[in-house]
This record gives sequence, structure tokens and C-alpha cells, in this order.
Amino acid sequence: MNILLISDTHCQHKKLNQYLHDPDYIKDIDLIIHAGDASNNKSTAINCNELHDFLEWYSDLNIKNKIFVPGNHDTSWEAKMIKEFDYPDIEFLVHQDITINNVKFFGSPYTPTFGTGWAYNKNRAKLFEYWEEIPKDTDILITHGPPKGILDLTYHSASMFESVGDKSLLNKVFNLNISYHVFGHIHDEPNIINSGHRIINNTIFINATMTDLKYNLINEPIKIFI
Repeated sequence: MNILLISDTHCQHKKLNQYLHDPDYIKDIDLIIHAGDASNNKSTAINCNELHDFLEWYSDLNIKNKIFVPGNHDTSWEAKMIKEFDYPDIEFLVHQDITINNVKFFGSPYTPTFGTGWAYNKNRAKLFEYWEEIPKDTDILITHGPPKGILDLTYHSASMFESVGDKSLLNKVFNLNISYHVFGHIHDEPNIINSGHRIINNTIFINATMTDLKYNLINEPIKIFI
């Protein structure tokens, strides 16, 4: 199965048309995955309009299978202002699994609490309880947030880096020996590249963020084959 990975488009999704409306670029793609933060504004009313715009665009892509896992910016989805049945061409995974072409996916939006008013934020000390629910036979894990120490750097101060991913998530991925772990949430910054992939203990970790901290679209979708 040929899969296209994107995340953290933050209302810049239509700028991906140069790739996703190109018949040659997507001709062999069986599935596209978005790992969260399609919208931007914290206000659920504004966010609802943003997310509808994305979901209409996403539905119209000429790719047979589509998965969407919401992120912390997708506040209107957590508020249930948008209904799944409005977008039947999209599989929404909110701490759920689905099997497509004999490949099992599990998607979860939960991330450690940061600030107030964002969606799917949970106490970092409690997150391990959610990861215990990841099925043992998961082939591709999709979480909005990254595991600790992998493509998750940001500036703690003007001159110091901080790794902000979740340690219990990392432990669970290794315990389950998952083939692919796809996420976003932590963007590229000046002198920090989080987008891309890293292979550790036979797991391919992929940060599929499309944008930088100012929500400029700077990256291409990532293609994988499984």
C-alpha cells in the first residue's frame, strides 16, 4: 500500500494542491493520512469554519482512502460541532482503530497539556493510561503528538533545546514493536528540523508536519510503502 502523510497544515492545505492535485504525484497513492491540526483558531466558532473548509478539500482529493486524526488546534471537532456523517469519504480516528487492505491503523489525538483551551489535552502523568489501549497488532500508529526524544525539539529558552514528546508513548511503541509511528504537533523552527523520519529499534518514526512555527507551509508530503 502506498501512503501519503501530512500533518499540521493549519489552514494552509490548499497550498498543497501543487502536489495533491497533480495526477502524476498521486497516481499510485492508496491512502492519505492527516495527523492533526488542520485548523488553527482556538475559538470553536471560527475553528468550525476552518475545519469545514479543510474537510471539504480533503474529501475531494482523488485518493481512495483518507484518514484524519484531530489535533489540539482542532477544537471544534472535540466540541462535536462537526459530524462524521457529513464527510463519509473520511475515516476519523479519535482513539480508534481501523483496518484497510489488511493494514491495521490506530489513531489518537491526545497530547500533554500545554496552555488552556486546546483540544484533547491530557495530564502528562495520565497519558500512559490512553496508550495502554493501543491494540497489540497495530501496524501504523498515528498520534498527533510525538514520543519523547524523537523529532520533538523546541526552544526552552533563547539558547537551550527541550524535548517535549511523551515518554510513556515512546515506551509503548517500543513494547508493541510497531512498524510505523506517524505524528506531527512539533513544527520546524530556526535551526531545528523536526519534520522527516528516524528509524529506531525497527520502528520508523515520522513527523509529517507541513508548516513552521508561523504556519508557513514549508514541507512536502511524505510517501511510505507498507
